[in-house]
Amino acid sequence: MDYGNLVSGSLRYTKEALWGEWGRWVLLVILSLIQTFTLFLVPLFNGYIVRVLSGRTPAPEVDGWGRLFVDGWKWNIINLIYLIPVILIVIFFGGAAVASAIATEGATNPDAWAPAVAAALSGLLIAVVVGIIISIISLFAVVRFAHTDSLGQAFNFGAIFSHIGRIGWGSWIVAIIVLLLIGLVYAVVLGLIASIPILGWIINLFLGVAFGIFHARYLARAYESAPAPA
Repeated sequence: MDYGNLVSGSLRYTKEALWGEWGRWVLLVILSLIQTFTLFLVPLFNGYIVRVLSGRTPAPEVDGWGRLFVDGWKWNIINLIYLIPVILIVIFFGGAAVASAIATEGATNPDAWAPAVAAALSGLLIAVVVGIIISIISLFAVVRFAHTDSLGQAFNFGAIFSHIGRIGWGSWIVAIIVLLLIGLVYAVVLGLIASIPILGWIINLFLGVAFGIFHARYLARAYESAPAPA
């Protein structure tokens, strides 16, 4: 996988999608704000991101509001289902730790909380490791959903594993790491810009939309680097 071309192509796509298309850019910023303030209950922006993940070129228009809403919710559902193992681990270890401490009079004996805290931290560590492993698959699953327009295909593990195998597990993981490093640089830039009163917040809103499109296009191109199984 040519990571340099992957990044440059995704940046070019993002520029063509937004630069000069000011109406689209402003509209996507508004959709992202609506999504944030409704706590993802109105995920119109994610619905647009699904369109980008589907591999559409040039960048799709912002239309078909009902479809944006439905696709955004499908995106929510897929990610929530993939998070279930992590949530269960956190609940199990956290709940067990608290119950154990209370059962041994932890409510009145601070020393009883030490093993409980240790157990909770161990559970958190396990949850992080499991979350990383799941994210390697879930990122691919969301792109497969977008390409096939089928919610069920996000859980077609045979096809998902086969496709990643064609790309190369190492290549896919490196692609994710590269994207994470870019995200880290992006976060630093956001932090610096945020120091600018008022204007910094507005700039970051527009950059957030741009990064969302870049992120989706990058994953779509990585997905398309090898043919998908039938």
